[in-house]
Amino acid sequence: MVAADKAFDLFLETYDAKYPKATLCLQKDREEMMTFFDFPARHWQSIRTSNPVESTFGTIRHRTKCSKGCLTRDGMLHMMFKLGQCAEKKWRRLRGFDFLAKVITGVRFKNGVEVTETNQAAA
Repeated sequence: MVAADKAFDLFLETYDAKYPKATLCLQKDREEMMTFFDFPARHWQSIRTSNPVESTFGTIRHRTKCSKGCLTRDGMLHMMFKLGQCAEKKWRRLRGFDFLAKVITGVRFKNGVEVTETNQAAA
């Protein structure tokens, strides 16, 4: 996280004169932004991925626009449900899904690496 802190500080230093309100907002939310590094490194790509809900419903949106006004409400809901089931077959498992139980139970990670008692003593 040291590299991320340095890059963050450099960004603020570079753009503070031109965009003071934006850099102030970033400074205010720095702690929340850096929580990204408190998750396992194998989850980082999934966390960065943009709007997974939107991509999930992309296939449903594509099909329902074509059949607009052709179905009853119940027929449309049934079609959406079935399209969702078909789309579900193509979903990829979260990278590092085996770390999910650790994240849920509160195991701490620092810079993407699990923090153990021996790691804390060395730091």
